[in-house]
Amino acid sequence: MVDHEVDTAAGTAVVDADVIDRRSSASDGVLARVRNGLGELTGALRRVAEHVLSDPEAAARSTIVELAERSGTSPATITRFCRAMGFEGYADLRLGIASETGRARSAGWTVDIGREIQPSDPLARVLDQIMAADTRAMHDTATLLDLGEVERAAVAIAGASRVNIFGASGSALVGEEMQFSLHRIGVAAWAWNDVHEGLASAALLRSGDVALGISHTGQTRETIEMLAEAGSRGATTLALTGFPRSPLAELADIVLLTASQATTFRPDALSARHPQLVVLDLLYIAVAQRTHDRAHAAFRRTAQAVDGHKAAKGVVS
Repeated sequence: MVDHEVDTAAGTAVVDADVIDRRSSASDGVLARVRNGLGELTGALRRVAEHVLSDPEAAARSTIVELAERSGTSPATITRFCRAMGFEGYADLRLGIASETGRARSAGWTVDIGREIQPSDPLARVLDQIMAADTRAMHDTATLLDLGEVERAAVAIAGASRVNIFGASGSALVGEEMQFSLHRIGVAAWAWNDVHEGLASAALLRSGDVALGISHTGQTRETIEMLAEAGSRGATTLALTGFPRSPLAELADIVLLTASQATTFRPDALSARHPQLVVLDLLYIAVAQRTHDRAHAAFRRTAQAVDGHKAAKGVVS
């Protein structure tokens, strides 16, 4: 039965089309944009989004009245939801979802995505689910990522005299990987996960330096504080996050977005790890391209420096 709710400020939050961050065409990445903007939606619009995400293939087959009934909303809410997602009407939304689910089915991404891993599941099935979820997250990240922002970030890092990378917990591990990669090509980079040390280092940055803050939620207070300090000193600030309206993203000059696909024992923050590494790997390659001669020479020297610590050929330990 349709819930004919009254669209008032008290009953349902009216979401302007600009609220959902969209960097792709209206026919591509529909589900990625819905997942990315879910935290911005409330009330009836959120119920529609959650229903679409729970069974996108069924949503693509539903009429506007059927989708309204199944989500406990009204056709008017469905129409507002379409506009919030960047579509002129429901027919365009259905077509976008059908196109995306069709591509996913052909690639095998829909297998077990969203299904809880059971204690009795064989490892082969667990592996299939992890691979499907990670593949989908990678695809969604590619859809959300603004390559123009990656270009700006690469130019900033390539010309920086110092790069500071801030992150906590799992994000700190991702930051250390980026720091190692940049160091190998001669970029002076430091990774900080202690807020006291990070703030002290951020205070010494200046115009022309770069600071990168990593947080999937964009809500980690320590990372926000360190990036804010760096920005106040004139450094160019970058944010790697899954939420474009988060506090971390709001204070950054350049925002790099990632998606995630949670599975059992791997909530969003953990499932975002691989997409984060892919985006940072892309950024690292882009920096290396823009500093080719210097990067090539540095990489050769660093490789030679550790070559003597590799096991001799033919020696078995």
